[in-house]
Amino acid sequence: MAIPDYTKVYPRTGDTQTVYLKNVVNDPAIHIGAFTIYHDFVHDPRDFQKNNVLYHYPINRDHLRIGKFCSIACGARFLFNSANHTMGSLSNYTFPIFYEAWNHGMAPTEAWDNKGDIVIGNDVWIGYEAVILAGVTIGDGAVIGTRAVVTKDVPSYTIVGGVPAYPIRRRFPPETIDALIELQWWDWPLEQIAEGIQFIQSGDIKSLRKLADCRA
Repeated sequence: MAIPDYTKVYPRTGDTQTVYLKNVVNDPAIHIGAFTIYHDFVHDPRDFQKNNVLYHYPINRDHLRIGKFCSIACGARFLFNSANHTMGSLSNYTFPIFYEAWNHGMAPTEAWDNKGDIVIGNDVWIGYEAVILAGVTIGDGAVIGTRAVVTKDVPSYTIVGGVPAYPIRRRFPPETIDALIELQWWDWPLEQIAEGIQFIQSGDIKSLRKLADCRA
């Protein structure tokens, strides 16, 4: 089986709506794993950094981390800390960022609550126009439903949906989830992944585990 070239921008011939995301992002605070794809039929998918990673300003030193083999649908957005007006103030108005107008001496970062990085695991599917908020960690193999607003961490191999997003169900029985977390097939050499694709696609966890044992 052929090993795909993950250094290309477009994984499929003639499809300019889907990109390997790692190859179109140049912000050092955005970390994308190999083979992760983004599809956009509204805007140029190469503009993901501008259109989909929002309120991501260097002053906060926050990071977006997305693992390998993720699938991100059109319009999914990642909202960072500067979108959060602080809840500790008596006013919703962002006085601290208007330090020139008011000469109050406060730092601009006092205008919002800093909840930390956004971390997306491997093999995660993020649905159409879903929104992921600052401070959220999404586990490996999770599924984020269409237009869900994710405000809390999502466990591995869990499907969530709604506003705010809530757990709908686990994707597999606990023993299968445990095996997948242990195998971490996304970190295998590409030749081994290619050999195991049919097992992955068909849900044959026993054969996938056997392949891992043979390669060990």
